[in-house]
Amino acid sequence: MTEQHAALNYTSYLALDDVLNAQHPRSDEHDEMLFIVIHQVYELWFKQLLHELDHLTVRLDAGDTPHAVRTLRRVLTILKVVVAQIDVLETMTPSQFLSFRERLDASSGFQSGQFRELEAVLGRRDRRVFEHYPEGTQARERIAERMARPSLFDSFLRYLAVHDYDVPAAALHRDVTRPLEPSEQVQDLLLRVYSDDAGPATVCENLVDLDEGFQEWRYRHVKMVERTIGDKAGTGGSSGAAYLRTTVGRPAFPDLWAVRSKL
Repeated sequence: MTEQHAALNYTSYLALDDVLNAQHPRSDEHDEMLFIVIHQVYELWFKQLLHELDHLTVRLDAGDTPHAVRTLRRVLTILKVVVAQIDVLETMTPSQFLSFRERLDASSGFQSGQFRELEAVLGRRDRRVFEHYPEGTQARERIAERMARPSLFDSFLRYLAVHDYDVPAAALHRDVTRPLEPSEQVQDLLLRVYSDDAGPATVCENLVDLDEGFQEWRYRHVKMVERTIGDKAGTGGSSGAAYLRTTVGRPAFPDLWAVRSKL
């Protein structure tokens, strides 16, 4: 064993000195530490979700059903943890949050570049998200790069093509920089996938679970904001709950939902 390996331990491997010293409350209020830790943990889970979804894209492109399903199940489990964290945050009363809210200045969850990347992976194509990120910043470049790539549903359609399904050419070769639009032809294809009731149908259901899980997170998030600050403007100049309400109930994969009424 080399000296370098011998020196490696739990603390150094996990860089715990960096992680545990990354919390810097700007007030003496007890609850600010919870607020910081929760949001730092969110960002770590967002990083892992992006890591898993990138892997999922590779597995879908390869037509690898078993590993695609395993990855989707991991993503779904992570989402459940992300949603459950809201329960912890809701132990903070409105008055406790207001005791340090002014110290947040212009910082806002709207500025989470990783969350915007997640939205892009799931198919969001909206240039307005760049308003929070100055030109030349790493966050803006990463979001733009994600929006220029095929979305997860585009990868799913390629997966179906690998499995010899006749994916409509217009869907398979669409402009991936544009928002995904519902397609009757794609829905007819999905009917055949469900009728076969094989591995691709399982992938379909896991993608529906993913879409539902993401919508659940949005719903829990907006209710948490409503119970904490009501309809006040959010930090950083955002409209707070008013904007968040507009995001609830928007499916990432509309064809997978539309086909339910045809099965």
